[in-house]
Amino acid sequence: MKTTPLHQWHLDAGANMADFGGYDMPLWYDTGVKNEHLAVLTSAGIFDTSHMACVTVEGPDAFSLLNFCFTRDLTPLAVGRCVYGAFLNEKGHCLDDAIVYKFSGTSFMVCVNAGMGGAISDHLNKHKKDRDVTITDLTDRIAKMDIQGIDSVRILSKLIQSPDTVFGKMPYFSFKGHFDPNHPEAGASKLKNGTPVLLSRSGYTGEFGFEIFIAPNAIVDLWKQVLAAGESFGITACGLGARDSLRAGAGLPLSHQDIGHFKFMNHPWDFALPYNSDKSGFTKDFLGAAALVPEKNDVYVFPFVGDSLRKVAAGENTGVFDENEQQIGHVLTCATDMGITWHEGKIVSINTSDLPDNIKIKGIACGFVMVSKHLEPGTKLMLKEGKRAISVTIVTDIRPDRTARKKITHFI
Repeated sequence: MKTTPLHQWHLDAGANMADFGGYDMPLWYDTGVKNEHLAVLTSAGIFDTSHMACVTVEGPDAFSLLNFCFTRDLTPLAVGRCVYGAFLNEKGHCLDDAIVYKFSGTSFMVCVNAGMGGAISDHLNKHKKDRDVTITDLTDRIAKMDIQGIDSVRILSKLIQSPDTVFGKMPYFSFKGHFDPNHPEAGASKLKNGTPVLLSRSGYTGEFGFEIFIAPNAIVDLWKQVLAAGESFGITACGLGARDSLRAGAGLPLSHQDIGHFKFMNHPWDFALPYNSDKSGFTKDFLGAAALVPEKNDVYVFPFVGDSLRKVAAGENTGVFDENEQQIGHVLTCATDMGITWHEGKIVSINTSDLPDNIKIKGIACGFVMVSKHLEPGTKLMLKEGKRAISVTIVTDIRPDRTARKKITHFI
């Protein structure tokens, strides 16, 4: 099994480890998934995401290739900005979701999930035809860690050169710097010890924070620096368990589970497709678009929340039943967002303002179901795993008052 440069640190910290995408990764530490989840909502958490892969796409036709293979229209993407979308095959099935970073009109980087660097590189090479493009799989040649939470910028400001300049104007889904010291942009974001980093204001928790790309031989030192700088804020090392529960609460999909070998449509992530204003078509042609047409046998993916924190296992053995007790699908993901609860018929978050003093945030089960018919928000369903059953409600969103999109000045 493969390991990341932080593997020994995880073992020394007593992390519960498991295979994830071929890498031995921490699921949680002694602090537990609940406390790791809540640390991101109330202070900050750090995640080892070095198992994720990066692919560079460079050359005169780099834009043409990516704009054909990626679901989002890259035409309006400015230098220094990044965008979330997906790579589809001809059937309209999702190979992987990804973030595309634009360094220049001829230079892009794609960040994909664990084990997908080679697959996406092969996919791009397959479809580049006579385009003048160089595709490079950087799997295991870049390390990555994420710091997520409301205190992220205050902690990083202790470690970054010229923090006022770096963080002075940094909108959501923008980035600065580069992990390669020879890159022209490397000087835009450096640690105080001179190590260049690509600092991206993005992440997968729905909360304010950053993804940091850095040379593999420098990440252990940075990880320890961040923990030391964040100690007074209560920063917490987080495993993949907290990442998944935060992700589900933020209404974001897990690749190969919530999106995968079925049509990439009729789901909560319309923003990942280039729909025109009335959703009658797309604003561009792209690989897989022709397959994304309504059919009688189409499936639908919806987010849900439970009545309490009780949850069921995900998978095809956990059925979704309607009010007539007819099975209409199965559960894709079921997690517990520990930062939310029901209050007077609405869901509130630990970060919701004006919460009553006596309210107790216990957490609520949440996730995604795949069903055979369209459902309106508010629809009640039963999720059944053997003798275990929980009542859930179809919703349009899950954890309210997320912080990811707030202006950076709110956190400085």
